Amino acid sequence: MSVNSRGTVRDPVIAYIALGANLGDPVAALLQAMDDMAALSHITLTQRSSLYRTAPIESSGPDYVNAVVEIQTALTAPVLLVQLQQLEQQAGRERPFYHAPRTLDLDLLLYGSATIDSPNLVVPHPRMHARAFVLRPLTEIAPHCVTVNQLRAVQGQTISRLV
Repeated sequence: MSVNSRGTVRDPVIAYIALGANLGDPVAALLQAMDDMAALSHITLTQRSSLYRTAPIESSGPDYVNAVVEIQTALTAPVLLVQLQQLEQQAGRERPFYHAPRTLDLDLLLYGSATIDSPNLVVPHPRMHARAFVLRPLTEIAPHCVTVNQLRAVQGQTISRLV
């Protein structure tokens, strides 16, 4: 894979992004974030999961609304992460403490077949296989990315499909 000075790669990559929110209007926030991602240069949003409601894990506050999208992108993973973080900031994301309630959370789950371990980015996402709110929507749009054993491991977590 070659990278040019704009942070793009020659051949587009399929990536999966988890979305979550539990402050304000989380449904509207996720739908807006999906539209905002689709409008970014070098990104084509190819699939959207249903929206799911889940209780906070390792946190407090209102229930979350979660989803996963599949994109095709010519952006490198680090540049994509910066773009996602900018969308979070535009949605009013604050990080007062670890696992704080949020207006929008965007996590890069998978970036092609890449394995990335840097101070700013770890792919595959290190906790994705322990979260029903990631695996259920991911299974809906990319069943080849999730195993039966992974789903079985999170079956005790409460999750309900909204739309």
